[in-house]
Amino acid sequence: MKSLFDTVSFDCSKIVTKSYSTSFAGAVKMLAPSIRQDIYNIYGFVRLADEIVDSFHDYNKQELFERFETDLKAALTDRISLNPILNSFQNTVYKHQIPHNLIEAFMSSMKQDLIKNFYTTKEEYEDYIYGSADVVGLMCLKVFVKGNSESYEKLKHSAMRLGSAFQKVNFLRDLKADYEDLNRTYFPNTDLKNLNEEAKNRIIKEIEADFAAGFQGIKNLPIEAKFGVYTAYIYYKKLLSKLKKTPSAEIKNTRIRVPDYQKMGLLANCYLKYRLNLL
Repeated sequence: MKSLFDTVSFDCSKIVTKSYSTSFAGAVKMLAPSIRQDIYNIYGFVRLADEIVDSFHDYNKQELFERFETDLKAALTDRISLNPILNSFQNTVYKHQIPHNLIEAFMSSMKQDLIKNFYTTKEEYEDYIYGSADVVGLMCLKVFVKGNSESYEKLKHSAMRLGSAFQKVNFLRDLKADYEDLNRTYFPNTDLKNLNEEAKNRIIKEIEADFAAGFQGIKNLPIEAKFGVYTAYIYYKKLLSKLKKTPSAEIKNTRIRVPDYQKMGLLANCYLKYRLNLL
């Protein structure tokens, strides 16, 4: 029966999440069990696509991505895939009626990572972030609201801004790896070789504005999702705080992290605020 294969597929998506991002996996654990697996399924899909364009340097990335895209289309058409990650993802897509245009936008941004190294205009930059991050937030929002179109439309803007904030924090944290290993820069009109405090602070102000808008949506999320999303929000806010305190010259030469002991403290603080209904 396919149900057994689906269970195996779900387990694969969960393993991918836990293997590639302990921080995100920790936040997913804070979601209600009723929606947790679907977020694993979404993350497994976006992680696999991202790994193709970012990590598989000894292989023909273009061929791998084209094959992955073909398999994705077949999975969405046939509602099954022998690729466990795609099988679990298509299950979530149909269960929560995730619009295919969101998936197409994500795949489009991933393709850009195969051919584009520099983003010179604000329009290019925003288009990439929409496809690589905002739509992922919208996919997750579809799961959180469980088909409630009114709630989805109400929270849509905040979910996109939160997705943007997370992505921009990643960009700033990963400046060194993106530039040296992948020869990529995402921030337009920013000279990474000579990154100064003014440029860094300009980026941070932009991220802070995204966080402020995203937080408004968190406060109105369904109870099943609120604590988990708030946990991820606090973690990324902590990362941003550390980046803000780090000299610009240091940011481009190292990767800022949040130690495990600080993560535990953040989690305890999040739980306290959640239980006291302070969100």
